[in-house]
Amino acid sequence: MSVQTVYTVTGMTCGHCASSVTEELTGIEGVTDVAVDLASGAVTVTSATTLERDAVVTAVTEAGYQVTA
Repeated sequence: MSVQTVYTVTGMTCGHCASSVTEELTGIEGVTDVAVDLASGAVTVTSATTLERDAVVTAVTEAGYQVTA
């Protein structure tokens, strides 16, 4: 069973931004896929189990961006 959660991330403007966020998020244990939509700022995280929101926020912050929703 996979869990998909969508977060809104601000500040991403290019492919490098998306790559940075994806790299940080895939480092979280249990994450199996990350899809970034630059136009909307939506980041869909697929994981084996429900993730702690704090872990996602920390990873996005490490990449230099901010989770707003």
